[in-house]
Amino acid sequence: MKLQDFLGKDEKWAFDAIAEDADLARQIQILLIGLGLLEPPADGKFGPVSVISLKKFQELTKTEESGFLGAVTAKKLIETKIDDLPKPPLKLGNDIASKIVKYMLSKGYQVFTNPKEYNIVYVEGIDADWNLNSDTPNQFNDRRIVIEVVNGVPKIVDHWEATTEPGKYYTYNPMNPKGAARIQFGQYKAWAVGTHGTAEPHEALVQVGDITVCRDFNQDFKRTGDKLDTGDNFYVNQHYGFDFPRNDIRLASAGCLVGRTREGHREFMAIIKQDRRYVANRKYTFYTTVIPGDDLL
Repeated sequence: MKLQDFLGKDEKWAFDAIAEDADLARQIQILLIGLGLLEPPADGKFGPVSVISLKKFQELTKTEESGFLGAVTAKKLIETKIDDLPKPPLKLGNDIASKIVKYMLSKGYQVFTNPKEYNIVYVEGIDADWNLNSDTPNQFNDRRIVIEVVNGVPKIVDHWEATTEPGKYYTYNPMNPKGAARIQFGQYKAWAVGTHGTAEPHEALVQVGDITVCRDFNQDFKRTGDKLDTGDNFYVNQHYGFDFPRNDIRLASAGCLVGRTREGHREFMAIIKQDRRYVANRKYTFYTTVIPGDDLL
């Protein structure tokens, strides 16, 4: 039996009947997993967890088929996309994750609230204790953060030392005659999973879409007064910083968004590759938001 077989008919299957049809159970599980209502795998065993997930779906979509699978539920399961489901209201407090989400909303940025949809955020000039620092040039004194909204509550999945700015070497020896690239604060949909580097190639988020950078032609390590440059070919990737010291970026960044350590970067990549959009499409383009810490706080 398939869900399509219920359409236009007066079939009413109790949940224990679904459990006896592995193919139907698996089809329902796959759809519930895609909607973020059930954890994988789709094993064809329709037990209590699958029943709760299906009941939740029926409640959210108002099928009025409580306790059984009928034509209405079948049709909605086939047609409903995750963005069609009603979202719980955001519950924002005074914690750092809530402050970041509030800031993003105030700027009109996208905030992803569905299960297993991660928000990648860099905050410039902030420490691990969420206090501002002096944002001294040529240091790993920024923060790479992954946020997930769980039942309306923003949660920090993890965070790492990083830099959003080019180091001293590439500021004084820019790869572009216009000046070193310093990403302009904002949100961009511009990165996909790929490989960064040739001397030590490693998995990273590589630039595939347009971003805007400030060209530090006068080499003052500031964005103020710099000319803006927009394009999709700046090779501003999100990679690791070779475990270089916190106080010396060295050759780790010519303008990329760099997590300081190899281990931390691998943790970052492992998390974002669990994003349901990437799982569904290995070419998914990730959003990333870059925020000034002094404006945030």
